[in-house]
Amino acid sequence: MTTLKTKPRRGRPPKNTRNNSDTKAELIRSGLEQLTENGFASSGIDPILKKVGVPKGSFYHYFASKEAFGLAVIESYANYFAKKLDSCLLDSETSPLKRLSNYVESAKRGMIRYEFKRGCLIGNLGQEVELLPESFRPILIDVFNTWQQRVASCFKEAQNHGELSKTANCEFLAECFWIGWEGAVSRARLVKNNKPLDNYFKNFIAGLPR
Repeated sequence: MTTLKTKPRRGRPPKNTRNNSDTKAELIRSGLEQLTENGFASSGIDPILKKVGVPKGSFYHYFASKEAFGLAVIESYANYFAKKLDSCLLDSETSPLKRLSNYVESAKRGMIRYEFKRGCLIGNLGQEVELLPESFRPILIDVFNTWQQRVASCFKEAQNHGELSKTANCEFLAECFWIGWEGAVSRARLVKNNKPLDNYFKNFIAGLPR
């Protein structure tokens, strides 16, 4: 597989008249699909460019390097996922723990939609962190922390609703949730069914201090 070159270089200006920002966004979307399924280290440039219809020589007109491209994909995914989490966890019409359950159900539907070929981009990149540019590490950590903060806030609301013990450490529970959840997503991709997600979440909820 032809891989993206890591050294920055001057890109060939595109010959077509399409809007540069639109093309860049399309490349990021195409890259998101490729990286989510195949990881960063082994992803090739050809499928990404072919889907968007961008000549190979023009890639570096939009991104200075593979590293810059990867960071742009991470930022796009993180923004999308934050909105997805907020749509579930900030639903004031639903009890706090049910909101977390709704997120899990949404994630399960997504796994089925993509036939278990895609998991969580941030979790996938975390598994190949030693192969990534060092600049990725603090970004990935920061993304996980923002997710944990969202779940911790949901747990604090659960305390106020009497669903969770007042003495529970919400930050610690949120960290445990994501550590276990990412492992369950990885196993679901492996076995190509949602049973690991169901088993994990059922056990996690049962173990919460009430």
